[in-house]
Amino acid sequence: MKILFIGGTGTISMAITKRLAEEGHELYLLNRGSRNEGLSGNIKYITTDINDEEKTAKLLDGLEFDCVGEFIGFVPQQLERDYRLFGGRTKQFIYISSASAYQKPPKGYVITEETPLENPYWEYSRNKKACEEYLMGLYRDKGFPVTIVRPSHTYDERSVPLGVHGDGGSWQVVKRIKEGKPVIIHGDGTSLWTITHNSDFAKAYAGLVGNPKAIGEVFHITSDESVSWNEIYGYIAEALGVQLKAYHVASQTLADMSGYDFVGSLIGDKSNSVVFDNSKVKALVPDFKCTVTAREGIRRTVEYVLAHPEYQHDDPEFDAWCDRVIEAVEGMKKAFK
Repeated sequence: MKILFIGGTGTISMAITKRLAEEGHELYLLNRGSRNEGLSGNIKYITTDINDEEKTAKLLDGLEFDCVGEFIGFVPQQLERDYRLFGGRTKQFIYISSASAYQKPPKGYVITEETPLENPYWEYSRNKKACEEYLMGLYRDKGFPVTIVRPSHTYDERSVPLGVHGDGGSWQVVKRIKEGKPVIIHGDGTSLWTITHNSDFAKAYAGLVGNPKAIGEVFHITSDESVSWNEIYGYIAEALGVQLKAYHVASQTLADMSGYDFVGSLIGDKSNSVVFDNSKVKALVPDFKCTVTAREGIRRTVEYVLAHPEYQHDDPEFDAWCDRVIEAVEGMKKAFK
């Protein structure tokens, strides 16, 4: 097939790009060219900032595709631009939405595609819902061939999956664990979470590409494995060969602390126990099965980051913030004794 990805080199999309290239499809990556190194196969590059719509339209002139995958659309205005660029130019348009848009707090912990999209805590999630509504309107009213995919917490070898981290990413938390410092885990760490390795996510996504039964449908793609946050952080410590010094702080307390905004990412997402029912995507992609367990995926990621200093971004501000939070919580505990 002839496939174009808007982006194509991010955490979710890189594994899909590599998989489809290996399968022999003709791939086009439309991006700014900053992360295309290391790719091989039948891949062509359209180097541009898609926000420069006039230039992008000229570069697309005369091209048509079996599928266009949108990985970097966050607000409806970006999807309106995409429709202007790709309406009538593709047989399928796959949009990456987000499972964080599902109802929070959930009325039931098992999530299906029929679970309502209601997240009053996170603007990011509400914008994803608005994007879905816009695209499904185009499907109903104009026949635009939309498929919507909702990932949950998908990760790759470059960043360890966490609940609480700073703007610099996961490394500072890994470093705290490695150095034997107390590490903040939201809540009591027993809520259930689902992390999905991008190589597993790519299997299901690839099965939806060019599948006519996927048009006009919504799917989430996640692992079937549910683990607690205590287990996730424990696997990181295990991979580092050290003991975890967990320090549990209520999610609402973290959200109320100044310095970082955890209302959306915790109250609106990670503090809620969720288990995903993937039967809908498996009905279309029967071979889809996640094989990278949370324990194995975290081990691989930790080893990769340790071996690649370019992904070890120190974040002294977040490190100091953790110490202040722990000190403040200890002070509150003493005050209530």
